[in-house]
Amino acid sequence: MSDALRLILFDVDGTLADSQGAITSAMAAAFAGAGLPSPSRAEILSIVGLSLPLAMAELAGEQPADVQAVLVEGYKSAYKSARLAAGAGHSPLYPGAAEVLAELNAVPEYLLGVATGKSQRGLDALIEAHELRCFVTRQCADHHPSKPHPSMVLRAMAETGVRPEDTVMIGDTSFDIDMGRAAGVRTIAVDWGFHPAERLGADHIIKSFGELAPLLRNTW
Repeated sequence: MSDALRLILFDVDGTLADSQGAITSAMAAAFAGAGLPSPSRAEILSIVGLSLPLAMAELAGEQPADVQAVLVEGYKSAYKSARLAAGAGHSPLYPGAAEVLAELNAVPEYLLGVATGKSQRGLDALIEAHELRCFVTRQCADHHPSKPHPSMVLRAMAETGVRPEDTVMIGDTSFDIDMGRAAGVRTIAVDWGFHPAERLGADHIIKSFGELAPLLRNTW
């Protein structure tokens, strides 16, 4: 491996953090608060990764804009209340996530970052709860078009000065992989997230975090 800097970008929900229960519960609370039947678990998980307004447009497209806005605010409120009550247990890290982040962060040529559909507030809270201070670039939904637009990846590369050929995007949904592909970077799908990994068209698939560091060494 050369001394060129390498940028490793992670999605958060479904990739680093197991937030399925948190997301589905908050979504059910939002719809109940608006007097509407909740979407199914499968429907909710299918939109994870999109920015919240776009996700609500997918789940409640038959509702007028003002009702969708109520649903967005209801979700935010329910999610925040549950997070404050549960702390780090609200969205636990997947097995091996903390260890691989520490391992990769110890490699001088590697720069770590996140590209997530979470809000800035939600991302900051998760990073603080799990003491994940290894990320040099943090891209979130508040400052970008929704995935799969490549804006998050492009900004992360601009902030770090890393070239597309030296960047990888790691995620669990089609939105993550399509975003990485649109930005011209390598893509890695994890098989424990919200979308079936074999359907995403990623350059590589990993079945555990233990496979990630060797894969990156072989790639670069």
